[in-house]
Amino acid sequence: MPALHAPPHTPPKPTWDPLDPVRPWLRPTIRIRLTLLYGGMFLIAGVLLLSIIYLLAAQALHIGSELPFKIVEGKITSSVCSFPAQAAVNVDVANQAMNACVNQQRQHALDDLLRRSLFALLGLSLIAFAFGYAMAGRVLSPLGRITRTARNVAGTDLSRRIELDGPDDELKELADTFDDMLDRLERAFTAQQRFVGNASHELRTPLAINRTLLEVHLSDPGAPVELQQLGKTLLATNERSEQLVEGLLLLARSDNEIIERKPVDLAEVASRAIEQARGEAEGKGVEIRGERAPAVVQGNGVLLERIALNLVQNGVRYNSAGGWVEVRTETGPQGAVLVVTNTGPVVPAYEVDNLFEPFRRLRQERTGSDKGVGLGLSIARSVARAHGGRITAEPREGGGLVMRVVLPT
Repeated sequence: MPALHAPPHTPPKPTWDPLDPVRPWLRPTIRIRLTLLYGGMFLIAGVLLLSIIYLLAAQALHIGSELPFKIVEGKITSSVCSFPAQAAVNVDVANQAMNACVNQQRQHALDDLLRRSLFALLGLSLIAFAFGYAMAGRVLSPLGRITRTARNVAGTDLSRRIELDGPDDELKELADTFDDMLDRLERAFTAQQRFVGNASHELRTPLAINRTLLEVHLSDPGAPVELQQLGKTLLATNERSEQLVEGLLLLARSDNEIIERKPVDLAEVASRAIEQARGEAEGKGVEIRGERAPAVVQGNGVLLERIALNLVQNGVRYNSAGGWVEVRTETGPQGAVLVVTNTGPVVPAYEVDNLFEPFRRLRQERTGSDKGVGLGLSIARSVARAHGGRITAEPREGGGLVMRVVLPT
């Protein structure tokens, strides 16, 4: 069974949902970290400054110390403190009351200073965090341009460049290096597309000529039986080579993301694929069944039909007489889904990943079977990736496979 194996060093996907409007704020981005750094440093400096001011003020006021003067005689009255009624008679009691009153007023003054300073520190901290966030955004804005350009390049728009202006600092050096890399990538992809176009012409032409010559010789009724048999064998080999060339060219083209997209119903695509594979299925005694609900995606109809056809043919060819292939389409929370389930030989779980590797089949290292050229599932996975989707396979209980294609709607 042809299938494609995922790269062993694929970077892990983010655990947060990029479509969630809340979760990205919880991400520890560089801007958030710089904001916390700027604001935290200001807050620590403010706390230290406030503590120093408080200690110096307390030391200057001499809280708890005696007054530098004393009452000798007379009567003391106050609207703030309460003094003994006969202060003139008992001078020591009056002095103690006055000391307590002044120290209390000093403590009130320090508490008021601390409270007002804390409110001022809170307000300044908010301003510092906002200022730090704005400054971090300004400093990191070149990284935003680099990220947006990289995202556009991921959509095969290799003509985009950052062209960052400003001071010749580390960010500009990074942007210029990225632009140089894009130049090399664009030249490499252009050369690849040119090679694919030339190979398409150079490889198809001789195969078409060979097929024509073989068909002409086979149409001669006077040809010996041995030559007739040899011609049929060569014609089958030539047809296999044509399939291999078409598959390789399609695989090379489908590795890039699809830019021009149109609404495509997976149910209609699956029905067309079933009609093309029905004759082969009837010849092997395999039943094709399943319900296909409408599932519209944005993509290329021809390539999506190739996915469905490869999966259906894969299920028919690697099946047994009296078996079945079930084709279902539906729309789920993750997008449009195409599920192809087939009976057949038992597939070990450790063999499933290898099925997606080009030219690989179940328990066969390379091609050497008349069931195909070994590119069916490789092409299906490349086309699914080009549409921003994915394809997975898992063994079916009792034998066979369950192939699931998920495409964004």
